[in-house]
Amino acid sequence: MDDLDADLFETLRSLQWRLRRTGHGDVDDLGITPAQGRVLRVVGRCDTPPRMGAVAERLHIAPRSLTDLVDPLEAAGLLRRTTDPDNRRSVLLDLTPRGGVVLDALRQRARRSAARAFSVLEVDERRQLLDLLRRVESAVAEDPAAAHG
Repeated sequence: MDDLDADLFETLRSLQWRLRRTGHGDVDDLGITPAQGRVLRVVGRCDTPPRMGAVAERLHIAPRSLTDLVDPLEAAGLLRRTTDPDNRRSVLLDLTPRGGVVLDALRQRARRSAARAFSVLEVDERRQLLDLLRRVESAVAEDPAAAHG
């Protein structure tokens, strides 16, 4: 990795850390943790209730770790677990109406945070950045070893 690649990598990591840190304060009043907010976002993006295993995979966490995140969300009435009718060993996650309200609040806050973060760029620059990042993300998804040099 040459200096430019290293600088890009470290800048992206730093930006991700700062964006996540900024977002942590945005969920406290909703009674959830940032990690639980990510679970709600993943479930909310699905057209049908996803399997817990698929959600864990999407979040890049172990299924047991997802259980630790889902338990309090279910207890708070934000998510509901159901048995997968196609595979009784699998559990599906579904947003409750209350979970939908919390997810809407998360999405509104994320839009505001993103607008603040990217306001230093013109619209065309934002589009270009998005295209470039998607290209890198796609390449890494196709060859995960590429991300590790």
